[in-house]
Amino acid sequence: MLIGTSENLSQLSYASLAESVINSNLIAAEPKNSYQTHTPQWVEVLVDVPGVQGLYTYSLPADLLVCVGDIVSVPFGIQITGGIAIGISTKPPADLDSTKIRPIEDVVISGFFPQQYWELLNNIADYYCTDLMSAIRVALPPGLLGRSQRRIRLNKGAIPPGAEHFCSVIALKVLKLLQNQKDGDYSVNYLRNQVKGASRGIRELNKRGWIENYLEAPKRAKPKLKTAITLVGGSLLNDLTTRQKEILSILKNEGGEAWQTEFVKSHQTSTKILKALVDKGYIILDDREILRKEQGVAQDGDRPKELSQDQANALQVINAQTGYAQILLHGVTGSGKTEVYLQAIAPVLAQNKSALVLVPEIGLTPQLTDRFRARFGTQVCVYHSKLSAGERYDTWRQTIQGEPQVVIGTRSAIFAPLPNLGLIVLDEEHDSSFKQNRPAPTYHARKVANWRAELDDCPLILGSATPSLESLVAVRGDKALKDTASHKTGRRGDMASISKRFYLSLPARIASRPLPKVTIIDLRQELSRGNRSIFSLSLQNAIADMQERGEQGILFIPRRGHSTFVSCRSCGYVMECPDCDVSLSYHYTHEGAAKLLRCHYCNYTRIQPNSCPECSSPYLKFFGSGTQKVTQELTKLFPELKCIRFDSDTTRNKGAHRELITQFTNKEADILIGTQMLTKGLDIAGVTVVGIVAADGLLHRSDYRAAERAFQTMTQVAGRAGRGDTPGKVIVQTYSPEHPVIQAVKTHDYHSFSAAELAEREELNYPPYGKLILIKLSSIDSREVEQAAEKLADLLIDLLSPEYDILGPAPASVMRVARRYRWQILLKFSQSETDSPDLNILPDNADLLVSHKERLSRLRSHLPKSVSMTIDIDPINMD
Repeated sequence: MLIGTSENLSQLSYASLAESVINSNLIAAEPKNSYQTHTPQWVEVLVDVPGVQGLYTYSLPADLLVCVGDIVSVPFGIQITGGIAIGISTKPPADLDSTKIRPIEDVVISGFFPQQYWELLNNIADYYCTDLMSAIRVALPPGLLGRSQRRIRLNKGAIPPGAEHFCSVIALKVLKLLQNQKDGDYSVNYLRNQVKGASRGIRELNKRGWIENYLEAPKRAKPKLKTAITLVGGSLLNDLTTRQKEILSILKNEGGEAWQTEFVKSHQTSTKILKALVDKGYIILDDREILRKEQGVAQDGDRPKELSQDQANALQVINAQTGYAQILLHGVTGSGKTEVYLQAIAPVLAQNKSALVLVPEIGLTPQLTDRFRARFGTQVCVYHSKLSAGERYDTWRQTIQGEPQVVIGTRSAIFAPLPNLGLIVLDEEHDSSFKQNRPAPTYHARKVANWRAELDDCPLILGSATPSLESLVAVRGDKALKDTASHKTGRRGDMASISKRFYLSLPARIASRPLPKVTIIDLRQELSRGNRSIFSLSLQNAIADMQERGEQGILFIPRRGHSTFVSCRSCGYVMECPDCDVSLSYHYTHEGAAKLLRCHYCNYTRIQPNSCPECSSPYLKFFGSGTQKVTQELTKLFPELKCIRFDSDTTRNKGAHRELITQFTNKEADILIGTQMLTKGLDIAGVTVVGIVAADGLLHRSDYRAAERAFQTMTQVAGRAGRGDTPGKVIVQTYSPEHPVIQAVKTHDYHSFSAAELAEREELNYPPYGKLILIKLSSIDSREVEQAAEKLADLLIDLLSPEYDILGPAPASVMRVARRYRWQILLKFSQSETDSPDLNILPDNADLLVSHKERLSRLRSHLPKSVSMTIDIDPINMD
């Protein structure tokens, strides 16, 4: 039986827990503070088990050293799970029988979770309304907090002939599943998912002795070992063969050490000869750990470049910061923001500190890491989700060591445990990819980076050509923004400081290169001229001219795949996903292949029927355009052009981002066709033409951020043109040429656009002036989730208005996804009210200070168990 302490977290908030840990003298991040094991000790562990909130007490075996903050594995019920050592004591809790307290199994990682890291995780758990273990789990690489699982294995020798006649229907289904599996082995959870009532069948088979159950240990990432050869013998003796003497001589000339695999291959020897030398005492073979890291491509050394006056001014302000500061580096595309980052990081490394550089997409890392490695060499490492589990594990462990280094990664890299952090950079800080949508906590890397910069007392640089309105208001303040409508992009030296917050402007491209000329094409006029092609005549001419000059181009389309939907021209029927309320998209594979329809929400896939399922008409037609269709149509118009498609379909494999970009950079293709990936950080000098094929796909979305996102996306993709010596040209195709966003993109006028957009946001009390919390409800029963949403909304209106606007309940924009019906309620309140809105819906105990997430957890008590609820603080996506 599992023994829990009296300090169960259903009674003690995680905020209080973290505060007590931080303020206690138990906190210890260094192994030197480990506890002696010659006296009995007990450890309080925060366990990683879904649905369990509590501290549990375990005894400390005599052969283990444990520090507060260590990651440990412990028995929990019938399984082994991961946990965090929170406290250590020489006495067990008074209310527990020490003889019934189970021992810790093992220490997974020691010397982690320093004080400021605890504070960071507690901030995340409290602000984003989740438990502390969820915040810890998202901060660690996969495999550290492993969990054992119960498995079932056939006892083949005990099963008699004709066994199927002796067991129940459910037991027979379980038996058949096991017999059809190669090893006759499945997890209990898998069997339960496949067979309704499987537990009864498992019990029956177990009583008969036909199966056995066992506990599979947690699967954790392990260090990678490699065999090394080390020369230890003296002068050559007569007991050696001629070949053995040659091997020893080669090894001595190579410094006395080598990796066995490479040595055997390069010198055409064998492991048999090496083992003979081991037996004679001339060499030793030993396994050594090697770090699995993303290696990239070897780069020629790079020296700092001469800065423009604007760059030099910005760098001077950054280097002058000796502690925390939030710095918004607003530089137009091609203005040299990356060079400012590089020169700001150099003195940080010289001070034996580390830097953390975050980018929004994995596709952005190859070019950026190549440039950083050219400047800083092996001090650069990469961390993102496309690395293997082993690579992430080793990179994460390397960051703990404290050596000065630069870690480049996506949003999860914000948790890299660098103990001596000197600078944080968020490149393309406006990008929505910095927001985690699932699993909980739904954190935004920009906010977490700001907390971490404060805790580590180091500067935070937010870089973008199109800063988010939240960052703009945060650093410049409302007073400075009153005049932005008259602010011109060419104005120099614009800097505002609000108590360690700085706005730095890079208003011009390096080498005085002009911003690309933007031409707006009215597709309505194209239709009136009889042009029904995806490409306007202007875009076709621009591509033809580009081809003749041997230059390169980029075509942007918001959607991947071939066609947005398939519809019957006879009755209007649209092929839809059976599990989601969306149409199926057509994906072209190759000529003659079956026509594949796919759902972009749940990945449901089916073959397109030959006739309409509704009226049996054979006239099914594709509508809308994706990257595949644009590629096909372009090839028809320009068969001699070489095209590369760059979207999530073509970059699924490891290394695909680098491979495709390298091909395009090396001019192995003329046109790069892709989705939002194209907007982020690509710096290719040969690109002179950019075509935005369907701008309207960005403009008309049911989201208050639609205009801001459309402006950012189009401005960013337009900025890929003209980065070399040849001026760039951008062609925007739209049915709404008069739209304010289109006009702002045409003139590259961020300041006028942001001033107008902020005025609307302020009037409607939307961020950055207001705060939002999105409550999402889902269930497989449509009526049940609708009723639950209505009940919850009524309760919130009664208790929270008028301080809070309760918008909804309303069905999500895509009401059904993966067979679950979705409703949502939006809470809107003034920024000035509080950063932690009072959602204590129970009026009793009004004087009790309860944490943010505990208040929200009370909402769940008003819902049926079959209705799930998630809380999204500061939501980015409203669907």
